[in-house]
Amino acid sequence: MKKILGALVIVMTAGQFGMSSVLDSEEAFSQLMPIPQEVKVGDGRYRIEKNFTVAVSGNPDERIYGAASRFLRRLDNRTGLFLPQDYVEPDEELESVGLEIVVARAGEVTLGEDESYVLEIGTTSVLLKSETDLGAMHGLETLLQLLSTDEDGYYFPVSKIADSPRFPWRGLMIDAARHFMPMDVIKRNLDGMAAVKMNVMHWHLTEDQGFRVECKSYPLLHELGSDGMYYTHEQIKEIVQYAADRGIRVYPEFDVPGHATAWLVGHPELGSKPGPYEIERGWGIFQPTLDPTNEKVYTVLDAVFSEMAPLFPDPYFHIGGDEVEGHHWEEAEHIQAFMKENDLKDKYALQAYFNQRILKILTKLDKKMIGWDEILHPAMPKNIMIHSWRGRDSMVSAAKDGYASILSNGYYIDLMQPASDHYLVDPLPSDIELNYEERERVYGGEATMWSEHVTTETVDGRIWPRTAAIAERLWSAEEVRDVDDMYRRLDVIAVQLEELGLTHIKNRGMMMRRLTRGADIRPLHVLADVVEPLKIYQRNADLIYRSHSPYTLLPDVAGADAKDARRFNKMVDAYLKTGHKADEGAIRSMLEMWAANHAKMEVLAADSPALRETLPLSEALRDLALSGLNALDGKSQNSNSVIERAKAPVARVELQVVDAVEKLINK
Repeated sequence: MKKILGALVIVMTAGQFGMSSVLDSEEAFSQLMPIPQEVKVGDGRYRIEKNFTVAVSGNPDERIYGAASRFLRRLDNRTGLFLPQDYVEPDEELESVGLEIVVARAGEVTLGEDESYVLEIGTTSVLLKSETDLGAMHGLETLLQLLSTDEDGYYFPVSKIADSPRFPWRGLMIDAARHFMPMDVIKRNLDGMAAVKMNVMHWHLTEDQGFRVECKSYPLLHELGSDGMYYTHEQIKEIVQYAADRGIRVYPEFDVPGHATAWLVGHPELGSKPGPYEIERGWGIFQPTLDPTNEKVYTVLDAVFSEMAPLFPDPYFHIGGDEVEGHHWEEAEHIQAFMKENDLKDKYALQAYFNQRILKILTKLDKKMIGWDEILHPAMPKNIMIHSWRGRDSMVSAAKDGYASILSNGYYIDLMQPASDHYLVDPLPSDIELNYEERERVYGGEATMWSEHVTTETVDGRIWPRTAAIAERLWSAEEVRDVDDMYRRLDVIAVQLEELGLTHIKNRGMMMRRLTRGADIRPLHVLADVVEPLKIYQRNADLIYRSHSPYTLLPDVAGADAKDARRFNKMVDAYLKTGHKADEGAIRSMLEMWAANHAKMEVLAADSPALRETLPLSEALRDLALSGLNALDGKSQNSNSVIERAKAPVARVELQVVDAVEKLINK
């Protein structure tokens, strides 16, 4: 029989995998993320004892030994068992083996490689089998997620898991150009990606605010275009190897012909208009653009790309191509004359001409061009990849026209939308109007971490844990869509990700302590847990933010998923449906807490001027809570002004409990 537990399909079988209670199944498998393709639940538990060891056999790449050793240390740190095996090494002589990893062949860190695995947990041994070591590494992550406890200690539940990804391209784009991201930031996020089975890091390296790679052929690019913050060749190689050791491809983005100010600081002669140029300090779309009519542009790009190509073994090379408004092209007489002479009807045709020239360079370097969906043009050949960010339509059009594509529209985690919004975006929903051949051209998707409003302190908290929900969408079956179950498991994975050095939880408390100048952070925590930052570019509507602005205030402490607000909203919906006293009591308790919190915030703000801008918001929450309590007590009231004030953004955040309180008032 089959039992649906949330979104996870549990298959009950007899024999070694005998009948198991539904309760046991729920407890043992409630931590899996992404959800595997198939889980067969057995009867019994594999006990993890102090003599637990790991052995590897078959013909794997040597990276599996590092992965197995990291698995062992993480297991040891979670259990505190003082496991005796220091490292997993080839041909070890072990008295007994707890986990045997059998790999048929070395995997290649390339698009389309086999990443499947089978995990068999019995009462006396654990077997992990895979075609490649890449699949085995995914299986190790699943096994760690299965770690459970009872009164007798730690165990893995008896089960058999057969798993493979739905999409071969499961990526995260990290923008290191606007705000530079040091090596440790990149590495810990690669570890996070591996933990949720993502396999592509897209590294955005040039922008109006910075050229972030050492360039030996044209050193003024990084010397004048980076403020001294860039990656050396050796650091690039180190990151690429670090990623490959975790089964993750790394490919670069050098954004041209727009978003090119940093290119032009050291080489203004490449611009469509005369310089001088300066690094941009603000955010937005800027006009400096490479000159498609200037042959030196192609000479420089040929040299730069030829230098960069060997640093990134992956065949894909992102050229950006987005948001080229073309005003400098329109204002340059020589460019307009060139367009007329070459029968280029508009700026789109001119950009296609430019991209065709770039494609020749990349083809010579054995690279495949990928660009944002603006590069989709009838003049472009079919051997490029379209990266869809403005809407699904461009992805569908690309697939129908014969282009490979990936989706990022709906996965823009910098827009501060809740995980549920991203989770329900599917690159290939069952009702998409593509035939089989066209669907095969959609390779997957990427979460995009644009860095206008993140720093090294906050970037982890903007990526995680929401990106784990996107990782599940790209790995698990289309039918896995239970939002409540996703959130439950997301709370679990968020804590597990901390062991990799990610700072998404601890830095929040650190920033609150800074804002309160070391005072009790609980009142600020109460407020922060019911607000979310302004979304979809509203935060910087007044263009006040710049590269060195403070990203240390309430909108930086607040998350995209206000946990207390989400819990309260669900409780209100349940109460209005059933009228249960228990729900009413829980709602009342939260409203009373919010009503009392404003006085505490006033005390904090008296000694912390940076918090004073939050007081109108705190006051609005108090009044909203009092209105909610009056509604529960059946008192008549006119709360329109309270509701409207609570809906207004303050300090670049918004309260997330207004609609629920309004429901209580209007019940």
